[in-house]
Amino acid sequence: MKKVLIAIFIPLGILAVLLLGAIFWYLGVTAGVELDSEKLKLSTACVRVYDAEGEQVESAKRRSVSLCDLPAHVPQAFVAVEDKRFYSHNGLDIRRIGGAILKNLRTFSFREGASTISQQLIKNTHLTSEKTLNRKLKELKLTRQLERRYSKDQIIELYLNSIYFGHDVFGIAAASDFYFGKEAEELSPAESAMLAALVRSPNRYSPFRNEEACLSRRNFVLKLMNEQGFLDGDAYQEAVDVPLPVLPSKTKGGDSYLSLVFDELAEIFPEADAGDFGSIRIYTFLDRTLQSELESVQANSDVCALVRDNETNGIRAFYSTCGVLKRLPASTLKPLLVYGPAIEEDVICPATPILDERTDFSGYCPDDAGGASGKYMSARYALSHSVNIPAVKILNAMGCERATAYLDRMGLHIDREDWSLALALGGMKEGFSLPALADGYAVLANRGSYAPSKVISRIENDKGKVIYEYRPRQTRVFSEETSYLVSDMLKTAVREGTAKKLKNLPYDVCAKTGTAEGKTGNTDAYTIAYTSEDAVAVWLGNRDNTEVSSSGGGLPANIALDILKAVYREHAPAPFPPCEGVEELKIDMEEYETNHRILLSDPNSPFLTDRKELFKKSSAPTEMSTRYSLPKIEMPTISVTNGTVNIVLCQTEYYDYVVKRENRGVETTIYSGKYQKCISDSSVKQGESYRYSVTPVYKNIEGETIFLPLVHIGSSPSLPDEWWKD
Repeated sequence: MKKVLIAIFIPLGILAVLLLGAIFWYLGVTAGVELDSEKLKLSTACVRVYDAEGEQVESAKRRSVSLCDLPAHVPQAFVAVEDKRFYSHNGLDIRRIGGAILKNLRTFSFREGASTISQQLIKNTHLTSEKTLNRKLKELKLTRQLERRYSKDQIIELYLNSIYFGHDVFGIAAASDFYFGKEAEELSPAESAMLAALVRSPNRYSPFRNEEACLSRRNFVLKLMNEQGFLDGDAYQEAVDVPLPVLPSKTKGGDSYLSLVFDELAEIFPEADAGDFGSIRIYTFLDRTLQSELESVQANSDVCALVRDNETNGIRAFYSTCGVLKRLPASTLKPLLVYGPAIEEDVICPATPILDERTDFSGYCPDDAGGASGKYMSARYALSHSVNIPAVKILNAMGCERATAYLDRMGLHIDREDWSLALALGGMKEGFSLPALADGYAVLANRGSYAPSKVISRIENDKGKVIYEYRPRQTRVFSEETSYLVSDMLKTAVREGTAKKLKNLPYDVCAKTGTAEGKTGNTDAYTIAYTSEDAVAVWLGNRDNTEVSSSGGGLPANIALDILKAVYREHAPAPFPPCEGVEELKIDMEEYETNHRILLSDPNSPFLTDRKELFKKSSAPTEMSTRYSLPKIEMPTISVTNGTVNIVLCQTEYYDYVVKRENRGVETTIYSGKYQKCISDSSVKQGESYRYSVTPVYKNIEGETIFLPLVHIGSSPSLPDEWWKD
């Protein structure tokens, strides 16, 4: 009997001790935790945003809606998917908690939640984002206090007015306006269900990011509403057939930067259901002065513009009338996809001559904006003037697989099905966002290293503890030499090319423009510029792809100019630092233009016969021209007309020439002096034969003497016409 009692009371004693310990633990953790009614009234009470100077950023005012003014199907949609026993439990759904525990044990995932609407309201307004048991205990206490002080209708009204719906939208009124362009009092069952669908993960289920996922989730909510008696069969079927919104109903230009902040916040805390970020302080890279400058941009189309700090990789200002869209990059892709990779792999250098002629690449026949010139041009000229055919030729030499590998390292992924030579001109299905393109250009500014741009620098909880800090991870894309050379080519685009509207800025600026064409006009226009300190990117277009009158070198360049002036109103950016792996060499321009070869200039060359160009030291040309140190000419032409011998020199005008005549063993100099195209000798005699020689001379250096064919004056002996060509 004693053993039986021991076997019974020892476990009971242990259980009592554990229970008592749990009670004391609960009391200790929740001591001083009290419901704050004021926090329940502020939709953003627990999420505060600060600019780069540490000043709090005020978001748009949030409007509350009374539950009695909303259609019944609005709260019903949220109850159906989030808490179907909301009106019957006391804040905790014991049945749901038990089911979640069993499911987590079966799947070993421990991801199934069981929060009621009351608990969600408490999490969103009173607690931090930490996932700990201590937080859960505080949540339980506050939820019980909430249920005792407020009615169910009051709780769900507070919930609907505080919930986060993505895209910097808090509360049912703002969500209704943003997604549907209407008052919350006018929401239909389908619209109410879509908003309720967002609660699980606003970032994942946004109709503007993942239409398929959003539609599936919305229809799931409608199904629950039907099963729980909130919608009859006809109303359910009618709601299922309603399409999702395609675009935000209105511009949120003033909230552009905040939209990026909350989008990034959702990426940092992807499991934060219903915007459950906790009580946090978000510190950003926002420069309010620049933000105001961007928000003053005027255009007869949609516009997106940003300023990106090259050192911190922080976005200092961002403005968009249509959110963050992916658009065709047009010619802005040329430096990143074509010229950068080709210089990196020594396929080209800035001086490489390329023939700009129409070419059929297995059925693809690109053309230039003004038609092919049919002439050779340097890679530098082709990029700075955004000539199309040379870019396609270079990509053809590189191959899409090699070239796109560089884009992948910059976070600019292109699907294999888009691999074609049209990529050289920005031709693809989806395109890239403006921040992503600006990140690519920042690679060139940052000596070949890539890091994605961000708007959030760090996040602190309500106790000042840093729970997130942006620490960029650098990825090497190009060498310093390649980055320096491409940047220098883009300086040429500013001095004399498509971005010349920026040429009067009193500091180093690199820039590239781009224009995407539709069937009858332009659809996208870009200017992306950067200095040693910042990148500025501007896009004009329309979110519905209707055409605009702008081209990249027009209004976008003017806007970029104004932004750069604002960025450097009080100081000028430092020049780009020199690159030890790059050297400046002189090349022989006569050889370059005549034979399209890159030879180093002869040290004895006269002024203006050579040109300076930059080369990587590792692949610089080594062959030197001897055009002036060892003068050499091609065979001149000789003819006899009416008893006069004519010698035509098709040679460099910088040489002097000595022309001699030999007859019967006697040599006579008939000319010594500067270049003349034709040298004539009329002091010859009939019936005599003569042999002429031409010697080029440069600065008293005699070159190789050329002996011309023998000529005979008179009718005998008979020679065929132009015999010297045989």
